[in-house]
Amino acid sequence: MKTLGIVGGIGPESTIEYYRFILEGYRARVPDGSAPHLLIDSLDVSRAIALLDADDLAGLTNYLSAAIDRLARAGAEIALMAANTPHLVFDAVQQRSPIPLLSIVEAACDHSRGLGLKRLGLLGTGFTMRARFYPDVFARAGIDLVTPRADEQAIIHDKYIHELLKNQFLPETRRAFIGIIERMRADDDIAAVILAGTELPLLLRGAEPEGMRFLDTTLIHVKAAVAAIVS
Repeated sequence: MKTLGIVGGIGPESTIEYYRFILEGYRARVPDGSAPHLLIDSLDVSRAIALLDADDLAGLTNYLSAAIDRLARAGAEIALMAANTPHLVFDAVQQRSPIPLLSIVEAACDHSRGLGLKRLGLLGTGFTMRARFYPDVFARAGIDLVTPRADEQAIIHDKYIHELLKNQFLPETRRAFIGIIERMRADDDIAAVILAGTELPLLLRGAEPEGMRFLDTTLIHVKAAVAAIVS
């Protein structure tokens, strides 16, 4: 069994979900009463957002890499970043990492390919929706990604930063996001939506419109993590 290091706190609520779901997934795979060895380095999400707002990708890389180094020194053999947006600098962090990292984007792509999906909506922070780190990976698998319109992205980003990351999951925000998804289904012919923000499942889990599939990147990443732990 491998020791897993988790870069958490970005944001805090989804980090709690990672911990709980990894324990549940491990116990389902290894029903002998044991538990996995997990290490968590909880970062300051406000600092990470400030670096992103300043477009200081080198600073963000340094911030995340320092956390990976601390986890490795503490005994982690593999690690993950428990959030989507930090994967904007995943390649740079991985190059500097002394241990293997598990990508949420690669895990989501593998999951989507396994379902035979070819055209998906992508929701996340504005940083994630504007960037290429999701579309580039999915394009190599022959999967098209569609993002909301610019005005819709602004709404999603504002609610994400000022509500979801502050543990506020409001019914009116859920309705607004579902409205955007329904508009995308009608106009963009999407078969499913990637919830490419680990707070989005906390808002939208169980709220799928009829005939629409939500791909929960938290659960997808957790499944990959459990497989790596027991490998």
